Amino acid sequence: MSLQAEIKEILSQLGIQENNQGASTGANWIASTGAKIASVSPVDAQVIAHVNMATEAQYNQVIEKAQSAFLEWRTVPAPKRGEIIRQLAERIRFYKEPLGKLVSYEMGKSLQEGLGEVQEMIDICDFAVGLSRQLYGLTMHSERPGHRMYEQYHPLGIVGIISAFNFPVAVWNWNTALAWVCGDVCVWKPSEKTPLTAIACQHITQEVFAANGVPEGVSGLVIGDGEIGKLMANDSRVPLVSATGSTRMGKSVGAAVGQRLGRSLLELGGNNAIIITPSADLKMVVPGAVFGAVGTAGQRCTSTRRLIIHDSIYDKVKDALAAAYKQLRIGNPLDQNNHVGPLIDQDAVNNYLNAIEAAQKEGGKVVVEGGVLAGAGYESGCYVKPCIIEAENHFAIVQHETFAPILYIMKYTGSVHNAIAMQNGVPQGLSSAIMTNELKESEAFLSAAGSDCGIANVNIGTSGAEIGGAFGGEKETGGGRESGSDAWKVYMRRQTNTINYSDSLPLAQGIKFDL
Repeated sequence: MSLQAEIKEILSQLGIQENNQGASTGANWIASTGAKIASVSPVDAQVIAHVNMATEAQYNQVIEKAQSAFLEWRTVPAPKRGEIIRQLAERIRFYKEPLGKLVSYEMGKSLQEGLGEVQEMIDICDFAVGLSRQLYGLTMHSERPGHRMYEQYHPLGIVGIISAFNFPVAVWNWNTALAWVCGDVCVWKPSEKTPLTAIACQHITQEVFAANGVPEGVSGLVIGDGEIGKLMANDSRVPLVSATGSTRMGKSVGAAVGQRLGRSLLELGGNNAIIITPSADLKMVVPGAVFGAVGTAGQRCTSTRRLIIHDSIYDKVKDALAAAYKQLRIGNPLDQNNHVGPLIDQDAVNNYLNAIEAAQKEGGKVVVEGGVLAGAGYESGCYVKPCIIEAENHFAIVQHETFAPILYIMKYTGSVHNAIAMQNGVPQGLSSAIMTNELKESEAFLSAAGSDCGIANVNIGTSGAEIGGAFGGEKETGGGRESGSDAWKVYMRRQTNTINYSDSLPLAQGIKFDL
């Protein structure tokens, strides 16, 4: 079976049929009739299917359905909501292989990573099932006799989700699984570069929700460009907007949501570094750094952008990395023998080339040469060679996040505190790591005076995250937290309650107000 025939079969398995109006979007089960866009695979430049975007009127229909659905969904007991999410996890398990393949083909990440992303969906659903019985509040003692105080959490309402192309399904589910068990409803605007995976997720969700009598509107989908995102950011009917993407986009969303005093959960750019100390084990350094730099072709927000290497081992590490890069296999990401797939589109390729040129103009020295691959298997023009450039931390291009497999390496001298200062010396603050066998160095890195990132790892790389921990970063990364730990609280409103079970009405702080 040819690749195109296999993908067509996968689309059919996932409930996606293309007709004259474009692919079946399932946009909250409201047909979209806006401008038609093509989903083009970066693997081979083939058009997978066409999709109609939602109009403003259709966006409003989806929001209105969500508002209505919330009134009913919030009254369903949380453990019953959790049971429905448990069933969703089982259904995603059933569709793991075809959905993982579609993620790989539409976005361009390796099949292993595509399947891994679907597994993240399953994992967060499992987490949410347990959470549905743990939406804990607190009880505290009142200063007034015959009074009891406690606080509890209630559903917030509509959660608007704006997701990026690089994790086209997992980040949506990080939000929805938690929001749904919290009693919220969700409206999703996926990246227009990966609409088909979003439609597939909507169909899978609808199978489970329809079987359980979940009201239409609990899961909504509006495919569109930045204009739909602006509508959502400015919509006072959407109390929380969770947005994943560039810092530029996040600043725009945050400003719009803040202007109306709404809430925003922002997961934005990263400029992640690994500090490599003299005691580091090279057997751990090389695979951690290489996967971090080239996984998903450098298109993860947690991708390793910088290596900060002690001068005493700099040449040894540089040579080991160069040798490892020679072993990388670049090609069709659905072939599990390949390590690196394509960039998402030609704009990404141009950004990659411009960044290499800018680094060289600032004085950077190429260690492993980059470039665009051509010829058989590379017809899409989106396959590039991962490259390594010796640079300085203060270079303008190094301070900027480029979504591509470019790794900047640089030296530090003296103590680990000098390396930590370099690691922190960028506008972003998402993920960070240190490779060391010295306890004092690892503790310094993890201390209040250490890494200023939301994620700080010891002897693992910057890329990848487990469901159990809260995911997110500081500074220009936006400050948001998704996934595990107590990230669920952002999807709820806190309420403090006081109950007077006495026969009098004493006032707080001993105030007397006799009538």
